[in-house]
Amino acid sequence: MSITEHGHPQTSHRTPLGRLVRGRDFRRLLTVRMLSQLSDGVFQVSLAAYVIFSPERQSSPADIAAVLAVMLLPFSVVGPFAGVMLDRWRRRRVLQLGNLARFGLGLATAALLLGGAPEWLFFAAALLVTALNRFILAGLSAALPRVVESGELVTANAVSPTLGTVAAAAGGGLGFVVHQLLPPGRQADAILVTLAAVLYLAAALAALRIPPDLLGPTQHPDRPPLRQALATAGQGLLAGVRHLVHDCRPAVHALVAVTIARFCYGVLIVVVLMLSRYTFNSPQDSAAGLATLGQAVGFSAVGFFLAAVVSPWCTRRLGLSGWMTVCLASAAVFVPALGLFFSEVPAMVAALLLGVVTQGTKICADTLVQESVEDEYRGRVFAIYDVLFNISFVAAAGVTALVLPLDGRSVAVVTGVAVVYALGAGWYARAAGRTPAATTGRPDPSGNR
Repeated sequence: MSITEHGHPQTSHRTPLGRLVRGRDFRRLLTVRMLSQLSDGVFQVSLAAYVIFSPERQSSPADIAAVLAVMLLPFSVVGPFAGVMLDRWRRRRVLQLGNLARFGLGLATAALLLGGAPEWLFFAAALLVTALNRFILAGLSAALPRVVESGELVTANAVSPTLGTVAAAAGGGLGFVVHQLLPPGRQADAILVTLAAVLYLAAALAALRIPPDLLGPTQHPDRPPLRQALATAGQGLLAGVRHLVHDCRPAVHALVAVTIARFCYGVLIVVVLMLSRYTFNSPQDSAAGLATLGQAVGFSAVGFFLAAVVSPWCTRRLGLSGWMTVCLASAAVFVPALGLFFSEVPAMVAALLLGVVTQGTKICADTLVQESVEDEYRGRVFAIYDVLFNISFVAAAGVTALVLPLDGRSVAVVTGVAVVYALGAGWYARAAGRTPAATTGRPDPSGNR
């Protein structure tokens, strides 16, 4: 702590947030995350505009579920291999080359749109972009403990993923604005994809500012060659699971709780998509439907930001498990209270609150996993984390497709989501109460920050 010229200690470094934002390496990693997720937001809007809000389409919940399955499930297959690579490859190189590959794939996707290529070819290119997205996000989470002090992890997990999510929402907003200014059609979608590609290139260049070895992982000379490691990836995944089950019970409970929250969030996203397309606007006015969805995304982004502000304060008073329980339980109350109106204003308020509780849950889960899991397993565990995210999201869309009407108005679906939130909160509170809290302040085994 430094002293002012009057002999009084300066307080600017006392808060965890103050120390965090002054960390050069943290700021550089955060820049990569924000640029990468800003690009994701633009890219996802281009997909939504093409698949769901195209004037010549009448999309259904089943269409959304099919698209999500095509885009997300393949990563669930390669996830174990991604974990092995994240625990072996320089994570900075993953961030650099992954975003560079997405730059090239984005340009190729735009060319396919302009050329009127078969739809399956467009989805194949988009699939690769999305798969790399999950790989990069897992790498960012695994690298975060290498650039912050262990006592600052809660704040870092409040700031970093949340600002990344806000950046994705901002990218979505940018995409919505650009799309509204252009005549609807393939050319507008291609322009959005090209814009996303340029932002991916910016993220790749930003990664070059990080020292090559800073983000880890720790290299062990006795590790087998990569080819052999990939051949035994299943064993490595099982080792990561065993490490979780036997040594990291707080992380296991957190992963289950955040998977439940992700499932509920996925169901509600499909509901909002259908309401925006067919209930809040004329089904023939696809541009208005896309604009309404953009408003909901914006309100959620504000909720993500509020979660970053309040989560460190709440975790200091309630603990990580206490704040996660409050997030799940509160959703069980406000989802039916606001959602059963099936009108636009209550839906926007619900989107705001869902942003708070969904991101608050993730902040707690990220921190519990990072504190409980050793560095040499962290990449695999975060790959498992992302696989659970993907599967729960696709499962939510699939279940919703079976029961949700085209206009999105379903009392049973909204009530069912509230019940799942309530059961999840009760289970997690009981499970966390039986398990000792994760050790905070445990030093990084590599000695690096």
